[in-house]
Amino acid sequence: MSPSLRQMSCVFLLCLLSGLLTPSVRPVSGAPHANELRCQCLQTVQGIAYKNIANLKVIPAGPQCSSVEVIVTLKNGKEFCLNPAAPQVKKIVEKVLKSGANQ
Repeated sequence: MSPSLRQMSCVFLLCLLSGLLTPSVRPVSGAPHANELRCQCLQTVQGIAYKNIANLKVIPAGPQCSSVEVIVTLKNGKEFCLNPAAPQVKKIVEKVLKSGANQ
């Protein structure tokens, strides 16, 4: 490794360890993380009552994240990441798609 590359690696590691490169984390468990080129959902919940959902966003897998992400905003403004493989979440997504098609 060249000296300049080694120095850059050390600076990057120092910044990472000092927290300069750490994005802010939302306090709600299961809430989406920062909008960056990586997965937004660090934790997921298995489901939410459909009647409490104000908005639903499905983010397909891509270069930013290898997983499909389902993010809901509740009527009270809180956001949660849902497990896209959970049966209840699949039903919620189907309901939202059907209700959008009927409008």
